[in-house]
Amino acid sequence: MNKDHVKGAADKAKGAIKDAAGKLTGDKRLQAEGKIDKAKGAAHKAVGDAKDAIRGAAHSIDDEHNFDDE
Repeated sequence: MNKDHVKGAADKAKGAIKDAAGKLTGDKRLQAEGKIDKAKGAAHKAVGDAKDAIRGAAHSIDDEHNFDDE
């Protein structure tokens, strides 16, 4: 887990709270803000997943070719 995953989880939680509060109170603006925050959270998670995949591929290549041994 990296900082993008943490930021994503925080944004999604914040968005869920705003969305629910907006539904409960009938505040369409707050509900929309919640949906935007949840979308930002999903985007941060995707960035974190991509970074993890790149790191994993780089480590795999490094291990496969033993660059450290040269």
